[in-house]
Amino acid sequence: MEKYGIPDQPKATGNMEKAAQFSLSPQEAFAGSLRVSLFTLGCKVNQVEAEALREEFIHQGFQIADSSEPADIYVINTCAVTRAAEKKSRAIIRRAKRNNPRSLVVVTGCYAQLAKSELARLLDVDLLVSNQDKEFLVECINRYLRQEEEVSYDSSRLRPARYTHHHRRTRGFIKIQDGCENYCSYCIVPRLRGPVRSKLPEHVLEEIQSMLAADYREIVLNGIHLGHYGKDTEGWDLTRLLKMILARVPGDYRIRLGSLEPTEINEELVELVINEPRLCKHLHIPLQSGSDKILQAMNRHYTAGEYFELLNELYLREPKMGLTADVMVGFPGEGEREFRETYRLIQDSPLNDLHVFRYSVRPGTRAALMENQVSETVKKERSQELIELGHRRRTSFLQSLIGAELQVLTEETAPGGMRGLSENYVEVIVEGAKDTNRFYNARIFGVKDDLKLAGRIESLNLEA
Repeated sequence: MEKYGIPDQPKATGNMEKAAQFSLSPQEAFAGSLRVSLFTLGCKVNQVEAEALREEFIHQGFQIADSSEPADIYVINTCAVTRAAEKKSRAIIRRAKRNNPRSLVVVTGCYAQLAKSELARLLDVDLLVSNQDKEFLVECINRYLRQEEEVSYDSSRLRPARYTHHHRRTRGFIKIQDGCENYCSYCIVPRLRGPVRSKLPEHVLEEIQSMLAADYREIVLNGIHLGHYGKDTEGWDLTRLLKMILARVPGDYRIRLGSLEPTEINEELVELVINEPRLCKHLHIPLQSGSDKILQAMNRHYTAGEYFELLNELYLREPKMGLTADVMVGFPGEGEREFRETYRLIQDSPLNDLHVFRYSVRPGTRAALMENQVSETVKKERSQELIELGHRRRTSFLQSLIGAELQVLTEETAPGGMRGLSENYVEVIVEGAKDTNRFYNARIFGVKDDLKLAGRIESLNLEA
């Protein structure tokens, strides 16, 4: 057995000599005395995975430790999307062992997948679990504590998660898909997450029903490449899954979709989002660049014109729809002309919020070898320009919603009422609302605190 490291085949591996020296005996480990602390970095999928792990730890009899107190086991779900994310991952790994030198430090996630040899030299790491085996992480820990040999898990299909505890949120997140096969030239995710894997439709149904039973009112479906759901399951795709959920799961709830590529938004899906009240009127559609030259270099599979046309069509059919996007600045070869093409597309489009990212060199990707790398100074300047543009687009969108009626799911108390999130992904302060985790129909009468709306109750859904 390797002392450390994630082998090419998905397995969990660790230092078995260290396991024998762990501060608690295997018998104690199953007495409900082990405290587990989970740290998660990076994308929404990582966060969803951590929530599922939290549930599994609880089911297995472990105690979940508060982040401010020492724990017996630290699980760090790492990220490798940027160098900064890698640095933060390393810092949290080191901090965990400082918090409790006798603790068991378990590392998983994309940085663990990427930096196997580097983590092999870190004495702070006791057990590594691959991305493919992350769903089996609790079982890996139990085998490690019992000093049992590693085993291979069947990770060809996503496992269903069990949700029985409400974690003080109104929104529940379900990972229905993992893996990516797009191979954008700047992205290392396909190498770290592997090919597309979809959760079986009946397992998605079970998770939604368990979340509704735990009093969640909004269910967010996400994945590494959500629009490729069903690619590995004959006869299934995202739209068919949504139709099945809506037909077979009654109740007063709503579904929000994670990020979707522009090439994956077809007429059937658009019709469903616009006409089904239980689907949130919000689509997050990554742009990345408004320059055809840069899009081609990125290995994106659409043109700027196609993206612009899609957004305008969505806006014309539903002006209140939340349309948000990721955009990247400073990709190799992005000159002033290419940046201005991106700027003008966003300025002229109905996009109403932006997530702006600076290109970060990722060794192992094609973009890392490209010429005409953009300086950090220029990236910072362009990023700030787009952030300011995104702010103006958001302000304009909020102003356009004055007088509209929005469905708001309340989350917490605010001065004069409750703060919540609308179906089109806007924060709203609902005057007169008194209950959390309830749907209110609110008439919008103004903009509050620059990026929030103010509304008054039109009606309360009494079935909520």
